[in-house]
Amino acid sequence: MTVKPASLHKIPPGIWVLGFVSMLMDISSEMVHCLLPLFMVGALGASAFTVGLIEGLAEATALIVKVFSGALSDYLGKRKGLAVFGYALGALTKPLFAMAPGIGMVLTARLLDRVGKGIRGAPRDALVADIAPAEIRGAAFGLRQSLDTVGAFLGPLLAVGLMLLWANDFRAVFWVAVIPGVLAVALLLLGVREPAAHRDAKRSNPIRRENLRRLSGAYWWVVGVGAVFTLARFSEAFLVLRAHASGIPLALVPLVMVAMNLVYAASAYPFGKLSDRMSHRALLALGLVVLIAADLVLAIDGHWATVIAGVALWGVHMGMTQGLLATLVADTAPADLRGTAYGLFNLVSGVAMLAASVLAGLLWDRLGASFTFYAGAGFCALALIALIRRP
Repeated sequence: MTVKPASLHKIPPGIWVLGFVSMLMDISSEMVHCLLPLFMVGALGASAFTVGLIEGLAEATALIVKVFSGALSDYLGKRKGLAVFGYALGALTKPLFAMAPGIGMVLTARLLDRVGKGIRGAPRDALVADIAPAEIRGAAFGLRQSLDTVGAFLGPLLAVGLMLLWANDFRAVFWVAVIPGVLAVALLLLGVREPAAHRDAKRSNPIRRENLRRLSGAYWWVVGVGAVFTLARFSEAFLVLRAHASGIPLALVPLVMVAMNLVYAASAYPFGKLSDRMSHRALLALGLVVLIAADLVLAIDGHWATVIAGVALWGVHMGMTQGLLATLVADTAPADLRGTAYGLFNLVSGVAMLAASVLAGLLWDRLGASFTFYAGAGFCALALIALIRRP
């Protein structure tokens, strides 16, 4: 059956609000994250391995925490409260980056920030799935991802402007990042109503054995695909380090993340709509092909123009795959177990992210930037072969 593509006016208001909440928090987070690798290496004297370890631990923490927050949201029958708490924790950690005297506090702040992301992530995704009608779910996830990614390029853009204005004062920029984080929490509190049917439903313990058995083989296949994608795509901190190594001035390095997220934001909603009408496996395979191309471009040449091209391809890959994977989880999991399903999906992806980022840091220190991206392309090729060969 062919599904008619969704137009923007058909998407429920709650999805728009959740998108703008994500946008504000991403402005806050990316103002910090686009500068953090440079801050750790330049101001605090960290190595690429240390950057990879901290980024891997941070992202893995966020994804692992999603297991518990997703299961708890299913058990309570409530998503919004957990999402508010997660966003609030993320906002409150920003001052720690500004005050950090060394790597220890940076690690603490990064982990707490990602705990907040983990707490809010699965309940928010489950809330999107609860609010959006099934026939436009791909478009709804694509729209939320697009708005989220608008924040992900506005944050670095604002960071660049402030770094130029304040003569590369990292800490001052980190203080400004608190403001959009607080606005995100306020908008979520006031602008989103949880669906009554979900809020009033009776729930059982979602992680009991009989409930977990209800997660189908199709769902676990999606979990496996997501993990392989994460192995093939290590932390974006290495895109920032690659840009700095290409000779781009320090204050302008965050512009590479602006470029990546502009492409990501522009492509996420169209590819979300496309996922409602075409083979999901074909779209995932195309996403891997684009990521292979991005890795090869970033590996072959360190010139700033080549780096920008590789980063743009990276953004296309993200737009093609991230909303689609979220849609696939919603489509293959029972409605009353969606929070748990997103949590388990992200647990497996979190372990893969930690392994990928630590390995990338080791390769960068031992063999150089090019070899790191060649290795990423190799993982992508293995993932593509596995995806094509699946019966």
